[in-house]
Amino acid sequence: MLTGYHVAVIGGDARQIEIIRRLNEWGVQVYLAGFDQLNGSFTEATELEFDSDQVERLDAVILPVSGTDENGCVDGVFTNRSIPLKEEWLSRTPENCMVFTGITNEALTQIVHKSKRSLIPLMNRDDVAIYNSIPTVEGTIMMAIQHTDFTIHGSHVLLLGLGRVGMSLARSFDQLGAEVTVAVHSSKDAARAYEMGMTPLDIETLPLHDLTFDLVLNTVPASVVDASIIKKLPTHALILDIASKPGGTDFRYAEKRGIKSILVPGLPGIVAPKTAGRIIANVISQQLLRSNRKVDD
Repeated sequence: MLTGYHVAVIGGDARQIEIIRRLNEWGVQVYLAGFDQLNGSFTEATELEFDSDQVERLDAVILPVSGTDENGCVDGVFTNRSIPLKEEWLSRTPENCMVFTGITNEALTQIVHKSKRSLIPLMNRDDVAIYNSIPTVEGTIMMAIQHTDFTIHGSHVLLLGLGRVGMSLARSFDQLGAEVTVAVHSSKDAARAYEMGMTPLDIETLPLHDLTFDLVLNTVPASVVDASIIKKLPTHALILDIASKPGGTDFRYAEKRGIKSILVPGLPGIVAPKTAGRIIANVISQQLLRSNRKVDD
C-alpha cells in the first residue's frame, strides 16, 4: 500500500507503537528516534541518523500527539532523552516532506515554517477529532465511574462545549440516563442541544443559574470553570476537564472548596492507545497517498 515511502517516527507513547506497526504492515521504510528502551522490538525499522542521507529520503516525519515542548524538543515514554527538532536537518528532507503532529505550538510552527515544509496538526482535523471522540467518551465514563459513588443514570451532568467531542459526550451520557445540561456560546449549538433533548444554557450566564450538578465535563480549552461556577457546585460534584492542557478549570479553587477536579487530556492515548494509534496511522496513510508521490525505489 505504501511500499517505497520513507517515514521517521520521533518520540511518543503507546500510540506510536501501533503507528509503527501499521506502517511496517503497509511496506513503509520506518526510521525511529526516541524508542531506545524498546530494545530493538521493531526489527524491520531502522534507527534514524540525523546526519545521514536517511533524512534526504523522508516523505514524512511523525511527532507525538503532544508535538514538541516550548524549546522545540520531542519527548517520549520510551527514552530518557529529549530530541531537538532542528531546522537544519528538517530542511534537508525532500520539499514534499510532511510533518505530522497532534497539536502544535509556536516553537514547532516556527521550526517547520523556516524549513519550508508542511505541518499537519492532526487534532485540528474533524475526522481525527470525531474518531478520537469514541475512546474519549469511553475514558470519560470510566473516570466518572471510578471517582464517584453514584450512578451516571439519574445524575445531573453539566457539559461545557458542544464541539466534535462534546457532541459525542452529550449523546453518550444522555443515553446512559443522565440529565444533561449543555453550556454553549452560540445560538446554533443551543438549538442543537435542544433538538437532542437536552437543556441548553448560555455559557456566559452560567454563574446566574442554580448549578446543582453531580458531574461537570469541560471540553473548552479556555478559563470557563472558574470560581464563580465552582462556588455554586455541591461539594460532592466531580469536575472532569477533557480540554487540552492547561484545561479550563480553576483547579486550585476547586481544591480549596473540597471539590474533586481532574485534568484528563489525551484520554484516547490512555484508555485505548491501540485504537488511537490506528486512527492516526490511517489518516497519515491517506495524506501520503494523496500527495501523489511517484514511487521509484
